[in-house]
Amino acid sequence: MAPSFKPNPLSLSVPDPALDRWLRDSGYLDLLDSAATASSSSASAPSTAAVSPTAGSAPASSGVAADVLSFARTLASLLALNPFARLSSADLAAPTPSWSPAFVGPPGVASYSWPPTPTQAKLRVQENVRRYARNYAALAILIFACCLYWMPVALLGMLASLAVWEGVRYCRYYWGLTTSAPGIAQAMLRCAQIATAILLYVCKLQFVLVYAIGLSYAVMMLHASLRKLTPSNLPDPGNNNRRAQPKQN
Repeated sequence: MAPSFKPNPLSLSVPDPALDRWLRDSGYLDLLDSAATASSSSASAPSTAAVSPTAGSAPASSGVAADVLSFARTLASLLALNPFARLSSADLAAPTPSWSPAFVGPPGVASYSWPPTPTQAKLRVQENVRRYARNYAALAILIFACCLYWMPVALLGMLASLAVWEGVRYCRYYWGLTTSAPGIAQAMLRCAQIATAILLYVCKLQFVLVYAIGLSYAVMMLHASLRKLTPSNLPDPGNNNRRAQPKQN
């Protein structure tokens, strides 16, 4: 006989969107990431087990098509996503996370995986951008320096433009043009702006900026989408402490 349950007016039923919203607002994003990964793997397991050896190649091809469609949907959501939607000034002022354990991931731990759904991709990207904003900024500076090294003419043009502005500043304050001849000082500023624009255009610094911005954005999106919020198979610290303790006779 099946058990019968009496209705309880004090019982609450929380829908999944409301629970996800509460977990997101409370900071339990690691639970959302792990739950999304577990649900996607459990959803794909029955479809894989239902395929029999005598079913032919049609179910296998349909499964591959579904995987390709899911990959394309997630990739399209990443291309249309704004990764800086939740970024604030407090995230930029926070201390820089460590590169090896936090940013790259601890050794021997599965810290990267492809997000199975667009929702999980959005969750990972926006949260990882908030966590590793200063790391991504350092990587952008490094990539810009590498692009300047790759195109030394642009580096020379940038140094020449800095020399022009330093010369204008020295002349204005050495001869006192800001107070004695403000018109000449203003004309020198306009000439410096025109000379800087010409130098940067001739030295093709705009291409270096485009390459550096595009490559930095691609690296940031790739890492933020693949980096798990909660790495799986974390080592047990209790076991490590027990191993580190010497044996007592």
